[in-house]
Amino acid sequence: MDAHPLKLKVRSYAAETPFIRSLVFDVEEGVVPRWQAGAHIRVALPNGGDRPYSLMALPNLPEGALALGVLREEASTGGSRFMHALKIGDVVKASEPVNNFHLHEGTAPALLFAGGIGVTPILSMAAELTARASPYRLHYAGRSEGLLAFLPHLQEICANGLSVHYDSDESRLDIAAALGEAAANSHIYVCGPAGMIDAVKAAALAGGVPAERVHYELFKAEQPSSPDLPFEVELKSTGQVVSVAADQTIIQALEAAGLDVLYDCQRGDCGICQCGVVAGVPDHRDVILSDDEKASNKVMQICVSRAKSERLVLDL
Repeated sequence: MDAHPLKLKVRSYAAETPFIRSLVFDVEEGVVPRWQAGAHIRVALPNGGDRPYSLMALPNLPEGALALGVLREEASTGGSRFMHALKIGDVVKASEPVNNFHLHEGTAPALLFAGGIGVTPILSMAAELTARASPYRLHYAGRSEGLLAFLPHLQEICANGLSVHYDSDESRLDIAAALGEAAANSHIYVCGPAGMIDAVKAAALAGGVPAERVHYELFKAEQPSSPDLPFEVELKSTGQVVSVAADQTIIQALEAAGLDVLYDCQRGDCGICQCGVVAGVPDHRDVILSDDEKASNKVMQICVSRAKSERLVLDL
């Protein structure tokens, strides 16, 4: 099955900040996908890889068009550089939408936190909540004025439901205060840098918010070539030992050895590839396991995580 069945043609683009670009695409080939807030597509790159980008429900978006926001990474390994070089009329291939960051159903209120390029799925959530007439508040944080992308769109979508915060002045985001002002039954959503996600999770835990009402998605910067070391994986069921090269994921190594592996997102945030760890010490790199689960060393996400020990014995 083609991993990138959609062909998308650039309809327009705009510089939202000096570092963030918006792109609007028409679907040139494939069925115009239906999607909900929190969904992303993976855009194929010329080097054979791909990158995930959240879909945005921008106001006045032409019917059938898809909008993305892309941060230009200083250490780009090709994704953001490619996306920032696209011109009107260029065609890219993309996956169908995938959603690992759903909005809750029902009428419970929502508290949204966005930082940096993490605003892209949060913007769509605000648009969906507005359309539902569901109560919510969105806290959008950045370093300084002029660096918050899509602010005019958010002001149009959210009206009085938007709070803007700058690290450089007295408006700096106070996460505990924001949580304290939210209704007791609110669902919490956060997308942005790892530090922001960790801070919201910690404040929610301290405030007694049940873990099932805290939802997050990490936007990680593209990493340059990694100095990862090789290691071995032993399958508990058969005793087979598979070598994982420095430039391979566990899933890639298992598939190269002829094994059938269940997975989806390949970025550590959907949980489908999770498996038990019988022995060895994982190097956890996912964003789905809790701190306690990671510390237990009993489970891991084999799409992104590696090993701190020379061998892992997995419950496969």
